[in-house]
Amino acid sequence: MTRGRRARSWAAATTGGVLLGGVVLSGCTTQVEGSATAAVAGADGIGDPYYPLDGNGGYDVGSYGLELRFDPDSDVLSGTATVVATATATLSSFNLDLLGFEISSVTVDGEAAQTARDGGELTVTPAGSLAEGAEFTTVVAYEGVPEELDDGLGLAGFLQTADGSLAVGQPDVAASWFPVNDHPADAASVEVSITVPEGLEGISNGELVDSSTEDGWTTWQWSAPDPMAPYLVMLAVGEFEIDEYEEDGIRYWDAIDPALADEPAQGTESIADIASASLARQPEAIAVLSEWFGPYPFDVAGGVVDDVPELGFALENQTRPVYSPAFFSDTGSGEVVVVHELAHQWAGDSVRLAGWQHIWLNEGFATYAEWLWAEHEGTSTPQEEFDRLARRPAGSSFWRTAIGDPGPDSDDLFSEAVYVRGAMTVHALRMAVGEEAFAEIVLEWFTSEAGRAVTTDDFVALAEEVSGEELDDLFAEWLGEGRPASLG
Repeated sequence: MTRGRRARSWAAATTGGVLLGGVVLSGCTTQVEGSATAAVAGADGIGDPYYPLDGNGGYDVGSYGLELRFDPDSDVLSGTATVVATATATLSSFNLDLLGFEISSVTVDGEAAQTARDGGELTVTPAGSLAEGAEFTTVVAYEGVPEELDDGLGLAGFLQTADGSLAVGQPDVAASWFPVNDHPADAASVEVSITVPEGLEGISNGELVDSSTEDGWTTWQWSAPDPMAPYLVMLAVGEFEIDEYEEDGIRYWDAIDPALADEPAQGTESIADIASASLARQPEAIAVLSEWFGPYPFDVAGGVVDDVPELGFALENQTRPVYSPAFFSDTGSGEVVVVHELAHQWAGDSVRLAGWQHIWLNEGFATYAEWLWAEHEGTSTPQEEFDRLARRPAGSSFWRTAIGDPGPDSDDLFSEAVYVRGAMTVHALRMAVGEEAFAEIVLEWFTSEAGRAVTTDDFVALAEEVSGEELDDLFAEWLGEGRPASLG
């Protein structure tokens, strides 16, 4: 079903150019010889007002093919990235995002291309212009020691670990280890081939297609055909115990660092014990969430728990979330974080963000999933969680952030308010429209919008269409600053 979207105050502005076909184009043009079509330089940003240089304009990526080799002794990552994209305008040049590395060659459709670099921007000028609508293939060969990043919440990016590496983080860490259009608005399928010293595992998203060893090196090949936001692509190299199994038609790959078996947790259990037990409940959690969100959106699932004490978060990497070991100090915490990241497979991965200001859609639903899980476990209900939080006084900092537009600072974008008040907004909608309409809204959101990049406006329009009610005031109250007056 196609819906009309009426303009609202929550619509994101674009910066750095004119939004055209879902991407931003710069104003620099050249005339293509023998044609009335003007070739333009693709913009160095996709148009996100929070992160103007994230992503790029002028093309849409269909797939990434990454052939990688990592040596933990030197921390050198060498790679060949094959990026297949479609031009959304006639291009004289285009940009990719890449931090660091020495580039040995770049070709476009098999011909050498000129390149220029400015910070994290790699500008590629092909031998000839790229016609609008044309598919083109860019191959970048590169090598170097990847950069670790500090995203304001701690270390992220391509982390060197005791026995290998871990690539994880958001909002824009993909560029720290491969050339990319680094914004969730441009999702693509991903194939990763990672070669590591024999005895180590290489883990990425999707299905393990093959592994083979030759001359002391093992190559692990992973395939993730469903379009994926770049920040959701993960890579883990090191020693892992891999548990592969299938349940209810979903194939699972769980990877836990064996060193965590020596890390004590609650009682006589280790962190590895609790991590394993928590991940073992993934099929049950998916079944519970599917009752609300619809069928699980992918064919594979699983999780990675590496022995990286400095990792301060868990992330919803598509089909293979990455978890800090700190979450598995006790069973309750371990199960809740697994439910949260599994909920993101619908909210954030399958239905992804068109811009980072709409992050409450991701975190609000994932936190609400925790409340649904608590109800399943018989420990609490969504109403009880809502009522408990509603008692916070009006002067609390909890109410100060406008969660519908929290700002780009990490402390605001990933604040408690975005997560928890996001869940409260979901429940406020439930109370306003009633059980039947609410269930239909949630199911319709995650099924009809699957594979799309969405905004708050999209969600409000769908909720109004399904419920038949005007909901502008409700969302303005709950997504803005201050304690909602409706709480009394």
